[in-house]
Amino acid sequence: MQTGISTASLFGRFNTEDALSFLSGNGVSAAEVFLESFCEYNREFGEFLAARKGNIAIHSIHTLTTQFESTLYSLNERAEKDSFILLDKTMQAAKAMGAKYYTFHGLARVKRTPYIIDYERVGTITQRIIDVCEKYGVTLAYENVHWAYYNYIGFFSELKKRTSGLKGTFDIKQARQAGVDFREFIDEMGGDIVTAHLSDIDENGKMCLPGRGITDFKEVFSRLRDKGFDGAMLLEVYKNDFNDFDELFDSLSYITDLADKIFTK
Repeated sequence: MQTGISTASLFGRFNTEDALSFLSGNGVSAAEVFLESFCEYNREFGEFLAARKGNIAIHSIHTLTTQFESTLYSLNERAEKDSFILLDKTMQAAKAMGAKYYTFHGLARVKRTPYIIDYERVGTITQRIIDVCEKYGVTLAYENVHWAYYNYIGFFSELKKRTSGLKGTFDIKQARQAGVDFREFIDEMGGDIVTAHLSDIDENGKMCLPGRGITDFKEVFSRLRDKGFDGAMLLEVYKNDFNDFDELFDSLSYITDLADKIFTK
């Protein structure tokens, strides 16, 4: 089990490579790399990050989802083809920097009308995505996201029936925003969770760093432990959820100390 920080927490403050160097230079041992645009979805940029990462272990990557992840499922043949080309290049970047997992948001919900999901089609395409990832030694980890298809209990279970090798990313922030009890997402993904994104909220519902709000992380960690979790727990907040970097690193110390107590029982 690892603890660390996603470079997404520094989005808007640093470019990707500088965020990674900054975290590494401050003793952070594990990270998720948030690739921010098309120019970063390639092997050359992955090699560039590998040269900048120092001693930090890159657990996972994720991309700016609306750029190509949804169109992997497109009915338009050209859009689908272009998206799979981008996926392949992104996995080349992941391999070059040593990432093990791809945190994946997938299909976005962009319409207000009710969605009727064709699980057979979605499952078939998801397996194609898994296969591309596996070609580069990367595992797909579908994330619960309030504005995407996996914003309710049952979607992950249906995909699991139709795919092989699928894993999950649990995001407590996204569970809140979806209006779903976080416990339900942990229960559904269970032992398939490989990455956990952590954040907190204060008494007014404003997002903040873990340890500064009201979330019972002892319970969160205990539930993950009981499901056999042995992945990475990563701080993922927005840049305006903290004022200075000491707060970010203090929060990392908080979750690391608590995790050491919970996961060594």
